[in-house]
Amino acid sequence: MWRVAGSADGPTVSSASRPRTPVAPPSRRGSGSTRTKCASSSCDCSVPPCRRTTCTAWAEREPVTVISADARQVYRNLDIGTAKPDRELLARVPTLGLDLILPGERYSAGRFARDAAEWLDRIQADGRQPVVVGGTGLYVRALTDGLFQQPPLDPARRARLRAWTEGVPAAQLAHWAARLDRRYAGGGRQRAARAVEIALLTGRGLTWWQEHARASGAMRPWYIHLTLPRAALRRRIAERVDAMLAAGLVAEVRRALTAGAPRSGPGLDGVGYPEVVAMLEGRLPESGLREAIFIATRRYAKRQETWFRHQLRGEREAGSGTVDVWTLDASEPPQDLADQVVARWRERAAPRSPLPSIRS
Repeated sequence: MWRVAGSADGPTVSSASRPRTPVAPPSRRGSGSTRTKCASSSCDCSVPPCRRTTCTAWAEREPVTVISADARQVYRNLDIGTAKPDRELLARVPTLGLDLILPGERYSAGRFARDAAEWLDRIQADGRQPVVVGGTGLYVRALTDGLFQQPPLDPARRARLRAWTEGVPAAQLAHWAARLDRRYAGGGRQRAARAVEIALLTGRGLTWWQEHARASGAMRPWYIHLTLPRAALRRRIAERVDAMLAAGLVAEVRRALTAGAPRSGPGLDGVGYPEVVAMLEGRLPESGLREAIFIATRRYAKRQETWFRHQLRGEREAGSGTVDVWTLDASEPPQDLADQVVARWRERAAPRSPLPSIRS
């Protein structure tokens, strides 16, 4: 899903406490301000070519700099399983948000929101147009809507609890997260551990804090939703799995483990990596590796699409009923998609176009 955002009285690319800065394109709106392009692909994890080829075509039309909102692409030396853009593409489309930390370190949605706000300011200063792209919905939501203000947590108790969660299987963590917070919507290992941590240390579930202690976001979004027919999605997932294995996914995991990356750490928690680790440890036969990665990717794609669909429904219910959700077929040629995106954007940026409002 691509998510395009602006503030109530023009674009802001940072929190309310920082100066508001208009971002390209230079066309003006009726309020006298410009808007920020902010995109997120709901099928990014499963079929990165949908995102990659369309953004490349977009960059041929406008001076675009991409901000990756992908929770896996922040890790250094994990390139194949995270589908990072290659050097040739990076030379054509500058991209921020890649290779920030080591596989054993943690990177949160809140940190992304702070980093992305600074990147947006930098892109604007360079006279380019920012496009935030990725499959991690929570990252995009953190940037556009704001995240909850975390309550004070006892450092010693938190350290002991984190040491325990790192040794617990992901499925068991998800079970405990759902038991402690009945509204827990699922997610990866890191999110489940976070939900357990918040619930045990504060006495309230993560979803309660997200609802009652949320900081205001900088942007009010409208959406461009890229979709694929189910059969096409399955085909592209299979193609991606084959491409990753052919490119050396297993060797990439071996190198990460040799370099000291923890097997259950956040860097090797993304789809594809746990399956390779299981194969290397003898818990999964080599003959079953491809199918295991395919199934895990397909399930993740389904969860991801469900998350974005519910997110869009929630935005409609929270707003005035005027939220614009524009759906595009990602199987169309990327050049055609880029033409449609640019044309729609310029139409919305024209002075006659009213600014959509989601929240008061």
